[in-house]
Amino acid sequence: MQTMETASVDVLMTDPPYSSGGAFRSDRQSDTSSKYQNTETKKEYPNFSGDNRDQLAYYYWSALWIGQCARILKPGAAAFVFTDWRQMATTINAFQIGGLVWRGIIPWNKTEAARPTRGRFRAQCEYVIWGSNGEMAEKTLECMPGFFTYTVKPQEKKHVTEKPFSLILDLLKVCGDECVTVFDPFMGGGTTGEACVQLGHSFIGCEADPQYFKIAQADILAAEKTPVLFTERATLESQVALL
Repeated sequence: MQTMETASVDVLMTDPPYSSGGAFRSDRQSDTSSKYQNTETKKEYPNFSGDNRDQLAYYYWSALWIGQCARILKPGAAAFVFTDWRQMATTINAFQIGGLVWRGIIPWNKTEAARPTRGRFRAQCEYVIWGSNGEMAEKTLECMPGFFTYTVKPQEKKHVTEKPFSLILDLLKVCGDECVTVFDPFMGGGTTGEACVQLGHSFIGCEADPQYFKIAQADILAAEKTPVLFTERATLESQVALL
């Protein structure tokens, strides 16, 4: 991110590693493939890095990368950062310390397909902390929902914590009909990049884990060969960077 041009992207859309899969050091050091899925799940996913920070380290680290994103974002650009209930307060604070204007929380209801816990309430929501880089540039007159409901479909996932494709499409409605450049510094399996292809947006994605980079790169390139839904948009020029 330090090599990227200041005020060069229109939207931040990202799902960083939460570092919230365990309360103790031994738990945090567990494989992400076991921390974030049911033990009876048969499908195996590659592990991803950066998920073993304690609360203070996660707070400091988040403020650093969000601050760098604030530099990269254009004035008025929208920003979306996924989190869960355990890291929500920390993420909100880091969002503002990094220099962005916090504008709200968008719950994503994963439905009752989310992992149950006996004797407790089901943690079936994750959250999007959203805001803008300064005064928000309004690009649509549409009044969008305050929450979204999508079931996780394991058969469609490439990443153990992958977010639904349709959810990313819904969040990108904030761009209206304008063709924009979307940045994802934690690209994972490339879902945001694929959504940008379908919508006709440009995309810049970074991914530190080579296995997931190859998955994302292959799927984004495959999506580019599929006709987009909105043919009136400009031709996509996607960029994928490996850090």
